[in-house]
Amino acid sequence: MSAFSASQDSRPQFVSVQHLTSVPQVRPGKQPLPPLRLTRRGRVVLIGIPLVLLAVLIFLLAGFLNAPAKAADSAADLAVTPTVSVTVQSGESLWAIAAAVAPERDPRDVIADIVQLNNLTAGAVVPGQQLFVPVK
Repeated sequence: MSAFSASQDSRPQFVSVQHLTSVPQVRPGKQPLPPLRLTRRGRVVLIGIPLVLLAVLIFLLAGFLNAPAKAADSAADLAVTPTVSVTVQSGESLWAIAAAVAPERDPRDVIADIVQLNNLTAGAVVPGQQLFVPVK
């Protein structure tokens, strides 16, 4: 491109545009980038948010894995275990009670049922304690 400039003899002269404007020449080489600087907010975004998401994922998985098992498809499928109430006498153990109540079953299975029905934490019983014993 060129522009017209008037000289003293009133004849048009052609002058290049590059001479009229002073545009610095840009070199095609790449300049090194400045070092990356993280602010406090940047550290929170970069580290904090993934940690929070990981914690939420762990809690969801823990809740899913510890969910109670489904007992039956409907209430009609549930059956009540028939039980009798037994008072523990002095010198009796769970083994003796299980053998007396259900002699045809394995005493270990009956003891497991007694522990589950009565929410016992240990296999020890004390005299005078009331126990629910399954009758099957």
